Order: sequence, then structure tokens, then C-alpha cells
Amino acid sequence: MICTRKRYGDVPNFSTARKTPHSVRTEMSKYSNEFWTVTSGDLTQRRETLAAPEVVSDPGDAAKIVVDLSDRKQPWLGAGAALTDAAASLIWGSMNAEQRHAFLDDTFNPDKGGFSVLRIPLGSCEPAAQPYYTYDDLPFGEHDNLLTKFSLGEGEPGAPDATKDFKYIIPVLLEILKINPSIKIIASPWSAPAWMKNTGHLCQGGHLRFNEWTGNGFDPMHDSFEGTYARYFVKYVDEMGKLGIPIWGVTVQNEPSNAPKWPAMMWTLKQQAEFAANFLRPAFNEKYPEMRIFINDDSMHNLKWPVREIVTPDEAAAVDGLTFHTYEGPYSNVFNANRSYSHWLFGMTERRCMIEETPEDAAHIMSGIIGNWLVRTGESFIALWNLALDERGLPNQVGATGRRGVVTIQHETGEVIRNLEYFMLRAFGQDVEPGSVVVRSSNYTPDGWSGGLGSVAFLAPNGDVAAHIYNPTGEPLEAAFTISGEGNRWQKVTVPAWGTVTVHKGNGPLNESTVPEDGKFELNPAPTHLLGDVAPGKVRVWGVDE
Repeated sequence: MICTRKRYGDVPNFSTARKTPHSVRTEMSKYSNEFWTVTSGDLTQRRETLAAPEVVSDPGDAAKIVVDLSDRKQPWLGAGAALTDAAASLIWGSMNAEQRHAFLDDTFNPDKGGFSVLRIPLGSCEPAAQPYYTYDDLPFGEHDNLLTKFSLGEGEPGAPDATKDFKYIIPVLLEILKINPSIKIIASPWSAPAWMKNTGHLCQGGHLRFNEWTGNGFDPMHDSFEGTYARYFVKYVDEMGKLGIPIWGVTVQNEPSNAPKWPAMMWTLKQQAEFAANFLRPAFNEKYPEMRIFINDDSMHNLKWPVREIVTPDEAAAVDGLTFHTYEGPYSNVFNANRSYSHWLFGMTERRCMIEETPEDAAHIMSGIIGNWLVRTGESFIALWNLALDERGLPNQVGATGRRGVVTIQHETGEVIRNLEYFMLRAFGQDVEPGSVVVRSSNYTPDGWSGGLGSVAFLAPNGDVAAHIYNPTGEPLEAAFTISGEGNRWQKVTVPAWGTVTVHKGNGPLNESTVPEDGKFELNPAPTHLLGDVAPGKVRVWGVDE
């Protein structure tokens, strides 16, 4: 629910203004309404509502958290996760219609969880519930430079006999868009069709057939493999648009340094920039000139050198920014990107935890590095990895168990357990309006996981102020909070071990919705057999005969 508070003008006498468990008014405050929550690292407190702390003039020994509204930094676009084939299969296949709507509404409704970013695979990724595919699968040696065989899938969206994206991803996307039509959808390919690659296989790397030709002529945009692949992206946006699914942005390649046994393709950062500048941007300019294009989409270990030494200014002008994963560091390598081209957008597009991750480790990466340190250093949006996996870490095509989704869905009953990742994302989705700007705030952790309290803060277009205070230690720490211009007025709050306190202040209605209760079921991350008829160590995939 949204709780609407009266403004000052509705109260005849400030000194007798009504106090509620959720808000407090004082004569000097610029904000009539405020909403505070606390989430502990072990989730014994799950966005538990706090009474707004009383205002005091002496902060004592508490760490001072000052939000400076005059020091404005990068735009904030939103937070969310990845809707993989695996995640979509659980949402669509394990939940009944009532469960599915309740979960998606809680997660994506701007008046509730407010998730506002979705990353989806452009073709198959891993994990997947279906055998791997692309949208133009041919035997190696055959060509389709006109993309006449391009298909997102067959059948009615969500029907049992539907294929490819039509089976799970598209029906779930359509339901999400009914709830939040402004969600930003970012599409990432794991591999080009096998016939476009030098290996002829989807999996284990390989690269695009650079400087080769497919067609009748030597027109780079129409007869080269690079031009054909660029038009493959545009065709994808076309076909999704026909279904009412708007694509906001694309990345050139997921993890271009990785050659695993699932769909993958190798690119250097230079090759990505050249492809984006010479082929992908010109192709999009014909129909979708506002399409956001991002390069890298890989962990920080690949950003060893200043990006300006690799990507020319002309190439940098053709892309909108750089995305990164947080599986490998050093995370300080982000400065090699955002201090090379500060006008770019920067976003975190992948990280997951394991089912048996400790609260400390999960909190350090999710709340400390991704939700705190990287926001302070220029991150404009967050997309974690799988929105959902089941109690074993399935489904997938490679037999891997133990991985954790943002939520865990019991594959037989459709019940949901919300993990720490969900609460980190909801702290952004519920309290921070997309379109806000990040502002400076006090910080006592140099890296997000050591030292003292860290904070991030935001100024919304309507003047609302939101802040997250994160405790990277195993002991409760006390914070004293204030906003610039409020004078010597402090509100003291205790931040639990590896936990987060959020505050949202404004002069209009605030989103005070509560998190639903979770289901209760056992987790089973131990090794288990693959789904379907695939033996361990085998994959079912076009162009691969393992």
C-alpha cells in the first residue's frame, strides 16, 4: 500500500502534530513525511519498519552521515535482475496464475517492490530450461544473410508447445509490462548463430567471422558477417516490438573473455568498440537511433588499462556506456573506464550468490560492493543475475546446483523465499525513484566490505531524498543522520550486522508497502541429476555435438 501523509498546511499547530510509528514532524524539518526500514544481513529483520528517530542536537559517538544535496553526481536509472529462460520457466511453469501475479506485482509494481530494470538473453544463455538456441539456427556452412529464417519461436506465448522465447521469456515479460510498462529491458547475446562463427559451434567461445562475406556483393552492412550480425540485433528489436516488448538497450556480448561449455563468443574490448561504431550503431540508426549500446559486459579483471587507450573518442561516441560484472576484481579497475569517458552510463549487469553463501559474504558483495561502493563510484543501474532459481539451483543444461536466484521458487509448489539480493534491490526499487540523481553522502568504508558505515544517497525529481546506510561489520553500529541545510539536527539509528537502514523523506505520499511473507521449504543445493534426458556433462545445443 501507499501511505499518504498530510502536509504541514493541514496541521493547525506544529507543536501538536500527530506522530505515527512511521513518521515524525518537527518545526525545523523541510520534509513532512519520512519512512525508515531496517534489514539485517541474516534477514532476521526483513525491511522491518522503524519509527522515525527523534531529532537530537548531539550526535554523540555515532558515525555522522551527512547527505549533501548540493553535490550531485550521476543519474540513477533503476535496479532489477535477469529474466533468463531458467528463471522464466519457474515463474511460468511452477507457479499458478495467482502465485505468478502476486510475485510479479510485488516485485515490479512501482507502488511495491519497484524493480525497474530487466536483463534478458538475446538467444540462449546458461542457465536455461530449454536446449540452447539462437534465432537463426542453420548448419555450419549454410548462410542466411537476409535473415529470412529469423524467428523468436513458434506457438502462442506460454503454450506447452511453444518454442524458444515464446515458451517462457515472452509470456513473463508481457505480464511484467502490464504491471510496470516503463521497465528498462537490456538484451545481451551469449553467442551469434553458429554459422556466423569461426568454430561453427555456439558453445566454448569462438568468434564472429570477421572480414568474411555472406551474400552477393561486398556491401559491408549487408554482405559481411559483421553487418549481418548487426542486422540480427535490429531484427530482434523489431520482432520484440511487434509483441509490445520495447528493448531499451543492448550489450554487444555477455562475458566476451569467457569460453565455457555453454553459449559463448570471444571479443576484445577493441573489437566490441569497432563493431559497435562501424556496424551496430549504423544499423540501429536506421530504425532505432535512441537504442542504448553498451560494451564490456564482463568482470573487472578485463579493465586493466585505461579505456581511452583502447577505445577511440569516435568509437566511444557510438556507444552509450560500459557494463560490468562483479565476479572478479579488482573493483577499482572501474576507474579505468569511468575516468576515461565520464559521459558514459555505467551499470552492473551480473552477479549471483550461492545457496550456502554466508550472510557476511552475501552482504559484502550485494549491499557493500554493488549497492554501495559502485554506486558511489558511478554506477547508474543494477541488474543482478537470475531473478529466480529453484531450491536446488536449477534448472540448467549443465548439471550445476547450488546457485541462488534473487528469489528461490520451490519447483513443485511455486512457493517463494526472498533472498538478501531481493532486499538489496527493493531498497532501491521502493525508496529511490528512477530519474533521481546520486548525491554525495558521508562514507567510512573504503571498499564496501571493510572499515565503518557506508552510505549512498539520492535526490528525486520531486525533491524527495533517499539514503541507504550499510554496516560492513559483524557488530551493530550507530549512525547519526542529517541532510544538508537542516542545521544541527541529527536522527540516530542502529544499523545491524551486515545490514542496511534505509530512509526516504518527502512532502508527498511515500511508498510504505511491506514485503509479503515467504513460503517455508527446504533448500537442497547438493548435486542432483539434470532435468530431462540429458546426462551429466552433456548439453543439448544447435551446432554442438558433444
